[in-house]
Amino acid sequence: MKVIFLQDVKGQGKKGQVKELSEGYVRNFLLPQGLAKLASDGNLKTLEVQNASEQKRKDKEKEDAQALGKKLEEMTVVIKTKAGEGGRLFGAITSKQIGEALAALGIKVDKRKIELEDPIRSLGVTQVLVKLHPEVKAKLSVQASEE
Repeated sequence: MKVIFLQDVKGQGKKGQVKELSEGYVRNFLLPQGLAKLASDGNLKTLEVQNASEQKRKDKEKEDAQALGKKLEEMTVVIKTKAGEGGRLFGAITSKQIGEALAALGIKVDKRKIELEDPIRSLGVTQVLVKLHPEVKAKLSVQASEE
């Protein structure tokens, strides 16, 4: 019996997958639990439409991330902080501060997406990698300047 999985079922299949399974397993477990539905022509067409709309949404998300990446690469975020002799900062600039500075400029980026190996501890411009999408990364210039 062919079924379409509505949820991931361990050892059987992933959500949206169409698979041939034994009739007893389908009737006695999958259907009552709401884990699958029968793969009729109408249900298969619905699945195709859902997959197409999901793919369209993912493409749009990637395009938006690429546009934001271009915008980020062209700009420099200036963060003012206290510094001592030799350009050493009192404290450090973290990804949280970079995220807040971007938010102040009207660009919302989660601090966990900002890939900063070590906090910035000196004055000057530093290149920071920002992961906007699993396939899109951008370099952002962060300038630490003295107050």
